[in-house]
Formats: sequence, structure tokens, C-alpha cells
Amino acid sequence: MSNGIPKAESINQIAIFGSSHIDENNALFKEAFEVCEKLAEAGYVIVNGGGPGVMRAASMGAKAAACKVIGVTFQADPKMHFEGRDPFNRVDIEIKTKNYVERTLTLLKEGQVYVIFNGGTGTISEFGMAWGLAKLYFGHHKPLVLYGKFWENIIQVFKDNMILRPEELEVYKIVDSPDAVLQAILDFENELKQGQHLYVKAITDDFSI
Repeated sequence: MSNGIPKAESINQIAIFGSSHIDENNALFKEAFEVCEKLAEAGYVIVNGGGPGVMRAASMGAKAAACKVIGVTFQADPKMHFEGRDPFNRVDIEIKTKNYVERTLTLLKEGQVYVIFNGGTGTISEFGMAWGLAKLYFGHHKPLVLYGKFWENIIQVFKDNMILRPEELEVYKIVDSPDAVLQAILDFENELKQGQHLYVKAITDDFSI
């Protein structure tokens, strides 16, 4: 035990974030499918927002490897510009939330590692929250795996224009292949086992949803 929080010596659930506005013919959809198939084959449970696009691809990839999927959903008012529940996104466990903020926090709670693909403002907000929490809990944070070389340009813009602390640049890895995603997670698990990373902090210990 450390500060009342049990150590996590292995990773079980991976939360997936990315664009909801792509179809199965899009290269990003295929990449998300392949990443989640690879993670599922390694025994990880896939968590996503239950919507279309990258979220559906994540579920399909996991299902191709006969793995469990958790969907964290929110059925928005039709007036909202929000994709909502995708009936073609097959999940084994559905966690229904009351609003967008609760949905985001629940996704962050359920995932022990975050894999973030390309996306729009929704993905940006999820990335920002995950990155901010990782900085707050640095040393027992939930790490980010940023998928795609374009992230190097985005992070460089932050470095050039924002006031960042060194630890904020140590909580993520940028990768561009399914094998590299899996290796990043395995590396993190090894850090946990060796005590280099104390534990995976549950954000709901401090934030009520």
C-alpha cells in the first residue's frame, strides 16, 4: 500500500480516444482496428466511448481477437453536436453516464493507459484532461500513448509556445505502429513491477462524478 492506494503491478484496461467522424474506409479506422486487435491478442480489455469512428474500430479490433470491450456512453440531446451511442459498436459492458463531463471522467477512470489517435475538439479535450491529470499525479500517473508522428509537431508547438514543466514531457510516448503501442504498454508494466512507477492513480479518488 502507498497512501492508502494499492500498487498496480499489471495493466488490464486500455482506453482508446480518437475521431468519431471517420468510416471503415479511412486509414485511421484501419490503424485503430489493428492497434486494438494487437492489444486484445495480448490480453488487454479495450475501453472506448461506444460511438462511431475510432471507437467502433477499437471495438471491432478487440472483437477480432475475441476480447472484452467496455463502452462508456452518453446519449446526448439531439441539439448537441455529439455522436452519441453507435448501434454498430458492439460492447460487452456498457457504462451509461449522465453527461459529457461524466463520460470523459469515467473513460479516464476505466482506462489504466490512454491510447490517443487523431481527432477533433472532443479528442483534444480528452487529451488535455489526460495530460493534465498525468502531470498532477506524476510518478503514479496513467501514461499516454500518442499514436501518429503528427503528435511530434503538436507537442513541439506546445514546447515553443507554452510554459511546460519537465515532468509534463515525460508522461507520454509517441508511436506509429501497433507493435510500438504494445511495446510502450509492456515497458510501462515493467516500470510498475520494478517499482520505478509507484502505482496507477484512480482519478475518482479525488474527483466526484
